[in-house]
Amino acid sequence: MMSNQTARGEPRRNLVGLGREALAAEMIGFGAEPFRARQLWHWIYHRGATEFGQMTSLSKAFRDRLAEHYELSRPAVSQALASVDGTRKWLLRFADGQEVETVHIPEEERGTLCVSSQVGCTLNCTFCHTGTQALVRNLEPAEIVGQIMVARDALGEWPSPSGVGANGAAPNRAGDDRQVTNIVLMGMGEPLYNYDNVAAAMKIVMDPEGLSISRRKITLSTAGVVPLIRRCGAEIAVNLAISLHAVRDEVRDQLVPLNRKYPIAELLDACRTYPGSSNARRITFEYVMLKGVNDSPAEARELVRLLAGLPAKVNLIPFNPWPGAPYECSTEAAIAAFSDIVFAAGYSAPVRTPRGRDILAACGQLKSASVKLRRSGREPAPLPAL
Repeated sequence: MMSNQTARGEPRRNLVGLGREALAAEMIGFGAEPFRARQLWHWIYHRGATEFGQMTSLSKAFRDRLAEHYELSRPAVSQALASVDGTRKWLLRFADGQEVETVHIPEEERGTLCVSSQVGCTLNCTFCHTGTQALVRNLEPAEIVGQIMVARDALGEWPSPSGVGANGAAPNRAGDDRQVTNIVLMGMGEPLYNYDNVAAAMKIVMDPEGLSISRRKITLSTAGVVPLIRRCGAEIAVNLAISLHAVRDEVRDQLVPLNRKYPIAELLDACRTYPGSSNARRITFEYVMLKGVNDSPAEARELVRLLAGLPAKVNLIPFNPWPGAPYECSTEAAIAAFSDIVFAAGYSAPVRTPRGRDILAACGQLKSASVKLRRSGREPAPLPAL
């Protein structure tokens, strides 16, 4: 295994996570010709190279020199789990030992990757398992982009006939359907409280010569950090999802404590002015269904009133239980009645089918196993076979 230090004992810089300008500046400082940055960009983000030796369009001398000073590091896979419904979850470990979870949800016409933006979370939403894990730190761009690259490694999705991705997965051939078509920043953490790093990562993801996932296929989910909603719309203009979960401030204050700082009316005002929102690009409102808390017909009617005039759709999420959860899921009848009221008012209100519940990969269930295992005095288990 190659050392992560140079011959002089200095740390090797990771090129994964550098945007175009930063990569170009790095190569200028390295004394390389400007076109080298374009070559590296292609190999890192389009071909998924994990070693400089795989970059066959570069001279061997230049590859060897790069390997002396740089690395192409992804998060390490501590654990990989597969659900009976095809959902896959990876526990990913970073250089400092911190871990997050990333989830791939396959569907008939798309595959969605749920990406984390922080280790832990600062919001303390009472229905969310991740919210019971205190915020440890923000993720860097390399750690956010790296989650997508690890998923592509595991799914054999890099467009290379020689298959340069990690984990021995079969390479994706020209014309194969992608398994990661959509990205949702809906994993661990509040992405708008790590906005600069998230934006830098998404610019790499959206680059048509890199990971090449359209901004129309990327959704950022926020609990309602109002000032940064406007900045997000102006600068990266990805799709917006709002974790609403209640229609009255007194209820939302309990479910989503951030509401005490940015109440519902202020949040909806930010949504109404979100750049690019239209009937073709509707804002999604996530609404977890909690028995006896927020699931009455009266609350469904109030939701319709609040959304009046907004290009919106509503995702109704049956509550996914986790050990020690203080809530129960609404009954099927209550969820159906709620959905019918919203549909009748002209808003799409599908009930999300829970995915990956058996591996705690469903919405609101993510919590890095590193925290759970360390509290018990144990280390994560070896990577199981899938």
